[in-house]
Amino acid sequence: MTVMDTTLAPAPVPAPVPAPSAADATALCHSDPAEPPRPDGQDHYTISEVVAFTGLTAYTLRWYERIGLMPHIDRSHTGQRRYRNRDLRWLALVGKLRLTGMPVADMVRYAELVREGEHTFAERQELLEQTRRDVRTRIAELQDTLAVLDHKIDTYAGARRASERP
Repeated sequence: MTVMDTTLAPAPVPAPVPAPSAADATALCHSDPAEPPRPDGQDHYTISEVVAFTGLTAYTLRWYERIGLMPHIDRSHTGQRRYRNRDLRWLALVGKLRLTGMPVADMVRYAELVREGEHTFAERQELLEQTRRDVRTRIAELQDTLAVLDHKIDTYAGARRASERP
């Protein structure tokens, strides 16, 4: 039996994605998925240690520094980069921002705003709110795509069951 049905069942309306509470958001920002391996004060990491800890490449870390995403990396007396726990936490945030699809230029702008100080809170908030809107739009698109895939999988499963009957 050949299945040629290309009509789509009406896609279910995706459930809205609930916004996290203020307490949840604060906890997310202050808890790291993986705590740095050394306590503050003893937290000098070489670039190779940061590569091993974060999964980023040395090239990526140097590039982040070059484009202004991480411009204030400490250096040893011999000029070697020395990362701190704050840098690891910043890299964790940058990783989350990358997962949102935030353009690198916006991430660099966000980093600049952070360095400028508290008077940039409103602009930082707007940048993050726009990113959240973009993420929610992508989630809705993916939920719609998932509904189409589920329909097609169900169609093929039904056709196989029908063809296997005696």
